[in-house]
Amino acid sequence: MERESMEFDVLIVGGGPAGLSAACRVMQLAQEAGEELTVCVVEKGSEIGAHILAGTVFEPTALNELFPDWKEKGAPLNTPVTRDDIFLLKDQQKATKIPNGFVPKNMHNHGNYIISLGNLCRWLAEQAEQLGVEVYPGFAAAETIVEDGQVKGIITGDMGVARDGSEKDGYMPGMELRAKYTLFTEGCRGHLGKRLINEFKLDEGKDPQHYGIGIKELWDIDPSKHEPGLVVHTTGWPLNESGSTGGSFLYHLENGQVYVGLITDLSYSNPHLSPFDEFQRLKLHPEISKYLEGGKRVSYGARAISKGGYNALPKMSFPGGLLLGCDAGTLNSSKIKGSHTAMKSGLLGAEAVFEALKDGKAGEEITDFQKRFEDSWLYKELYAERNFGPAMHKFGNIVGGAIAFFEQNILRGSLPITFHDTVPDYATLKPASEAKTISYPKPDNKLTFDRLSSVFISNTNHEEDQPVHLKLTNPDIPLKENLPKYDEPAQRYCPAGVYEVVEKDDGSGKKFQINAQNCVHCKTCDIKDPAQNINWVTPEGGGGPNYPNM
Repeated sequence: MERESMEFDVLIVGGGPAGLSAACRVMQLAQEAGEELTVCVVEKGSEIGAHILAGTVFEPTALNELFPDWKEKGAPLNTPVTRDDIFLLKDQQKATKIPNGFVPKNMHNHGNYIISLGNLCRWLAEQAEQLGVEVYPGFAAAETIVEDGQVKGIITGDMGVARDGSEKDGYMPGMELRAKYTLFTEGCRGHLGKRLINEFKLDEGKDPQHYGIGIKELWDIDPSKHEPGLVVHTTGWPLNESGSTGGSFLYHLENGQVYVGLITDLSYSNPHLSPFDEFQRLKLHPEISKYLEGGKRVSYGARAISKGGYNALPKMSFPGGLLLGCDAGTLNSSKIKGSHTAMKSGLLGAEAVFEALKDGKAGEEITDFQKRFEDSWLYKELYAERNFGPAMHKFGNIVGGAIAFFEQNILRGSLPITFHDTVPDYATLKPASEAKTISYPKPDNKLTFDRLSSVFISNTNHEEDQPVHLKLTNPDIPLKENLPKYDEPAQRYCPAGVYEVVEKDDGSGKKFQINAQNCVHCKTCDIKDPAQNINWVTPEGGGGPNYPNM
């Protein structure tokens, strides 16, 4: 097929904190050196920030490096953290506040800000455009261009394709966007990043990546209950009751609003567990409900997060490009933060690419990126916390937290040994017959809600007559293998009601139904399906959620 083509010096796939930081830094370096470079960012969301979802308590370390004058430039960091409260939830009623002296130092948030990461990305995109970067939202990177063993760019998704694969009126083939170097910053479990890791064997000798699913809501609450800058974290109930690990957060941002959310580690073993329903249960606990009662839910979203840390980091360079940010898995789970680390990886990538271009290179692997990374505070931070995730998975939140406290507060460094977690998350499920069934309460539509009403306020929209972007390698597996063995867990791990086992219209049996239009692009199905049978690919550009202030 003949496709239109555009060429750039640097192409960046994904308009999140890593990609936009890289774009800004490359242009800063070019301007300082008096060089002219063409830099392009493509983003699958309908606008920058539309698909961005994070907690977010934000550490400004990398932002200080990128824009030391960010306050004067109007960066949306408006609510400094004023207080940290951490609770152990013992059951659905009781809680114990953990004294500050027993909290691992990485969980203290003095000097950090409660922000909307989506709004910060919108601001970063404005800075990038002012520096001369071309930013194209609504264009999904569907395929990589690999020629002679080098990544040469990407192909954007075709527009106007019907579900049966035919071309509708207004059909537009995707474009080839070619570049001397392409940076992949798609966020956690990026679908092109996943392919690049496999194709270039970037994860050879590494632990498997581990993940959590973060489910989050934005609420307007009673002004008398609002305390701007308050950060609340919890551990324990409800996840410990279900045999899982993770924890919750409640952050008081500006304008009488709070973020509330739950992160469920996807290493859980009980196929009856539903992260969405665990989150709804959490909101009934008095330590959480006391803030939400009388308030109004404004928005909802869900996103997988990479939690494997240092031990699971793939090699980040390959011929023609770099894998950066959460696409590589740079989140620091002991801090429950990944934005500052993603941004720093973007800055390091930008500096490495600029040096390569200055030396006249185009497509050769940037082999010195690893040394640049190892010389940075990002490497030191991730290496020091390498035991946190494996300890939590092996020993649970209480003992794992004690190990983290010993490392961070007593040793002020890490243990001389390294824990490893070598079982991938998709391989941890027990057969449904061996697992405890879980009964979840019905939603009250005040504090707790169902999936479909939640998806509605995520502003998720896909053109219905387009190819399903959730591809089954073998369409027989859900009913023939997953249903009898695991009671088809996709019905529960998906936070958007995408997957259902329903009766056929003619009454001849069951069918596995995919409601792809509900998908909030969290990627959990791609990660947790026990048969690794679901492959998430990009839908038509601009489709998916449209998160406000998230």
